[in-house]
Amino acid sequence: MVRIKHIGGEKVAAGNYWNISTGERTIMNAEGTLPGNGSATYFRAHPAAILAAGPFLGLLYAAFLPFIGLALVFHTIIAKIFTIGVDELSKVATFNWAPARAYLTGRRQKKSAAKKAEEAAKSEEKKE
Repeated sequence: MVRIKHIGGEKVAAGNYWNISTGERTIMNAEGTLPGNGSATYFRAHPAAILAAGPFLGLLYAAFLPFIGLALVFHTIIAKIFTIGVDELSKVATFNWAPARAYLTGRRQKKSAAKKAEEAAKSEEKKE
């Protein structure tokens, strides 16, 4: 039986070996050892077979592209539905303090009733 899948560092016969994860092609002119460690995976295939597989892989991608788009839309909708509730709950449990905001615009603060009465008394004294 002919093996197609090989691991880096394995002793192999002459031929063309393709590392799918990196896209590298290794040509072995004689029997030798494949480069890389045990995590590199190589496939033995003739260059014509790789070129012939290209259109079929493109067709497969084009056929499943609408389903990928629908899955992304549904994922976004579901994420929005479930995060709206969490956002609303977090607004109830937060303070109106924003540490990144600088109040340097001269915003007036509300005067207390005692200060208003004191200012009213001063303005009446000036009128007399």
